[in-house]
Amino acid sequence: PATENQSAASGTAAESSQAPAGGGEPYRIGALVSITGGASVLGAPQRNTLEMLQDEIDAAGGVKGLDGNLHPVEVIIYDTESEETKAVLAAKKLIEKPHVSIILGPSTSGESLAVLDTVQKAGIPLISMASSKLIVQPVEDRKWIFKVGPNDSLTVRNALEWLKEEGHTKVAWLSINTAYGDSGKMELEALAPQYGIEIVASERVDTGDTDMTAQLTKIRGTDAQALMIYSILPEVAIGTKNQYDLGMDLPVYAMGGADHPKFVELAGPQAAEGARNTAAKLRYVEQLADDDPQKPVLKAYNEQYEAAFGTRTDMFGAHAYDALKIALAAMEKVGPDRAAIRDELETTGFVGCSGVFNWSTADHAGMAPESMVRIQVVDGQWQMVQP
Repeated sequence: PATENQSAASGTAAESSQAPAGGGEPYRIGALVSITGGASVLGAPQRNTLEMLQDEIDAAGGVKGLDGNLHPVEVIIYDTESEETKAVLAAKKLIEKPHVSIILGPSTSGESLAVLDTVQKAGIPLISMASSKLIVQPVEDRKWIFKVGPNDSLTVRNALEWLKEEGHTKVAWLSINTAYGDSGKMELEALAPQYGIEIVASERVDTGDTDMTAQLTKIRGTDAQALMIYSILPEVAIGTKNQYDLGMDLPVYAMGGADHPKFVELAGPQAAEGARNTAAKLRYVEQLADDDPQKPVLKAYNEQYEAAFGTRTDMFGAHAYDALKIALAAMEKVGPDRAAIRDELETTGFVGCSGVFNWSTADHAGMAPESMVRIQVVDGQWQMVQP
């Protein structure tokens, strides 16, 4: 099969399409995706996007290789079930058999950090779809690792700029107790002094928590002027709802994975109203200037996804789109050799759906700051707002 949806635990596979009859050997690309489990809100659109692009590749007869022949592409997807140990197990399977040339994912920062050692030792390039800058830094220790998710430093810096413009000098922080949350907190602590902002409270919540009242009650007792919540769904929405129920009259910066219609649904329209975030441009393409270099790419992806699945996609699916497109571009130039692909990735200049990327020997993230926009919940839905 050209695309397989496999459980990292069971290894079962379901055929979803047939590889095209190309003249060359197949190019195999692995993908580690959180299709089920706590991060499924990320993984489901990523799985859909990869399958959609697999169909596109099949229809074209494959991709042209160095030998001038069309090569069928097999995108082999493993469901990590949102668990780090299963992500490592799945990575090992992809590396050994079917011996893929490159791995896309995992979906989350924790899973991405968990597979680094396995990938580095095997000498196989990986394009993570997560955000923590620790995934790719320090570069000298992450030779084989790249990523398309925005650096948490970029997200936090954009939020701090907004806080400063609104005159807030004291903030409270509530983050998920994962590698992603810890990385965000580290960035906040490093960057806040540059903006004259004091962190007056810092609390954590665990994955799966359904009530954050205890942590927020502590924050309510401080002189915080704004609340920053740093997590994926559903926790970021639960925190937003809980602070509203407590009557906390603070502007909420709902960061991380809040850029999704489910945020308003889960938090409730009253609690979500006014929430702020910085996000990729995908869901706001209609509001972009016509000369924005990402606009035609974003429009095409939105239309293709909606035609395939009957619904609009989100920034998480965009990460999968960019990762696969970048991998294919490299393989078209250098073939399936793992080391050659790694070297080619360091020359990547790509206008994608997640952002504009310029990777180099010194930067394996390379997303331009202007790739992100400010958004706010207005009248019950996220909308792009001008600085």
